[in-house]
Amino acid sequence: QVQLVESGGGLVQAGDSLRLSCAASGRTFSAPAMGWFRQAPGKEREFVAAISFYGDRTYYADSVKGRFTISRDNAKNTVYLQMNSLKLEDTAVYYCAAGRLSTYSANAYNYWGQGTQVTVSS
Repeated sequence: QVQLVESGGGLVQAGDSLRLSCAASGRTFSAPAMGWFRQAPGKEREFVAAISFYGDRTYYADSVKGRFTISRDNAKNTVYLQMNSLKLEDTAVYYCAAGRLSTYSANAYNYWGQGTQVTVSS
């Protein structure tokens, strides 16, 4: 089992920055790839970003490309999502996920965190 705990969410204004963290524990070697997803009210969960174990491969949704950066510190078993130039439409609950493949598909991830709320106001 892998446990994931997100932190760093909050209320910010449009144009601001925020950094989310996701701390992993347990059998992390069984789920080396990490991803971030988000779900806005009334909408389906959508892919945001993913990163391979060594960080040499990263993937982004078109809607966040150029504004968000995913990174990881394996020594701390932590993955980060740096979010810059936040927009109103970035408002959502952000979820961290772990799996064997760094992919955009939520079905590929076996473990999920509880989520952290990000609210962007005008």
